[in-house]
Amino acid sequence: MSQLSSYPVSAFHFKVAFAASMGMADTAFSEVSGIGSQFDTEDLVEGGENRFVHKLPKAVKHNNLVLKRGIADASSPLVHWCKEVFESGLSSVIVPMNIMVFLLNDQGIPVRAWSFANAYPLSWEIESFQSTKNEVAIEKLELSYQYMSREL
Repeated sequence: MSQLSSYPVSAFHFKVAFAASMGMADTAFSEVSGIGSQFDTEDLVEGGENRFVHKLPKAVKHNNLVLKRGIADASSPLVHWCKEVFESGLSSVIVPMNIMVFLLNDQGIPVRAWSFANAYPLSWEIESFQSTKNEVAIEKLELSYQYMSREL
């Protein structure tokens, strides 16, 4: 299949592959956000030149990866990983893992992919419960990672 036949790619058909799920169907997320990078810059004022300021690149900064899904069962490998990180009080070593995010075509074949190296959870929260709405209870996982790369 050529790349042109899969353009534009729909944003609703995706999957997330976590090392923590060990191949089990534990990663059915309803939303993925935060895929992106940018440069941190340093301003340099040139003596005698008042029309502009030079912006020099310093380092690449990555957004946090944010994943949302229905609240998972207590036996979920991802729940175990998050519990280990947040309930240990930093008395245990945080074990980072690699994550892959895939955009899929209508046949379920990956057409775009991003990898995230050495990710670990920064926050794990349950979104609000409301008696006036009939919605799925959502948990939100925010992850930091060392670097990302686009694979496809």
